[in-house]
Amino acid sequence: MIPFPNISPEIFTINLGGLSLSLRWYALAYLAGLLIGWRILIRMMRGNAIWGDRAPMQPRQVDDLLTWVILGVILGGRLGFVLFYEPGYYLSNPLQILKVWEGGMSFHGGFAGVIVATWAYCRANGIPPLRLADAMAVVAPIGLFFGRVANFINAELWGRPTDAPWGVIFPGEAAQNCAGVEGLCARHPSQLYEAGLEGLLLGLILWALVRSGGLRRPGLSFGIFLAGYGLARMFVELFRVADAQFITPDNPLGHVIGGPVIGLTMGQVLSLPMVLLGLIFIFRALQRPRIPATLTA
Repeated sequence: MIPFPNISPEIFTINLGGLSLSLRWYALAYLAGLLIGWRILIRMMRGNAIWGDRAPMQPRQVDDLLTWVILGVILGGRLGFVLFYEPGYYLSNPLQILKVWEGGMSFHGGFAGVIVATWAYCRANGIPPLRLADAMAVVAPIGLFFGRVANFINAELWGRPTDAPWGVIFPGEAAQNCAGVEGLCARHPSQLYEAGLEGLLLGLILWALVRSGGLRRPGLSFGIFLAGYGLARMFVELFRVADAQFITPDNPLGHVIGGPVIGLTMGQVLSLPMVLLGLIFIFRALQRPRIPATLTA
């Protein structure tokens, strides 16, 4: 077993009178993912050759797109959490929906928010949405990687108990009350599993696709991202503790479909449509003729 590293969720805190301002790793992860993705998107929009004909938008337009994406992430992520995970609580306490700083964001909701925001931006600026979706799919794993590492530092979204040598003894409640375990228990570092699969592995696959001319097949990168994330998330859900509101004495694994032993968690239910939709995009992209390389680097 591995003891949890002594890392504070707060990088630093500044006290101004009676007001405390803290920079947390989770906020830094969001900023790092957005800023690095923003810079890579600009470079991609300057490299016409990787698209075969020309980039779907001008590099200067990426700045405006970033604003739309940030709004989509925040609004979609929050509303997704409210609707998918705790609708009863927030219907009874609607003002709590506005308290984003207290936590509670959904990846699937944030992803849907980004899709809507990007589509609206494309419609407003005459940009082909499928080709821009391909570009954004390439940079999305960066934010996923940083976000999952921040989840680990925050000691949240931990995994199920394990006796594997890489099991981590998380602080607080995570190390207590594990069925069949006396004393402190170790858990799967499921946040790091997701960082490796959704972030590193999926990112490397998509980058290799760009290098091999994959952007000349509109929809292919987007489809691979959808299917790749969905499969990775569904796999890691086998090791991750379900959200507390779905866990009961009769349903210890927190399945929302099926029985208490064999079934699907909410994360798997929300990821399954991504896999199916991703396969459709991949199939359709491979059926289209590849855009000829009319430009050189």
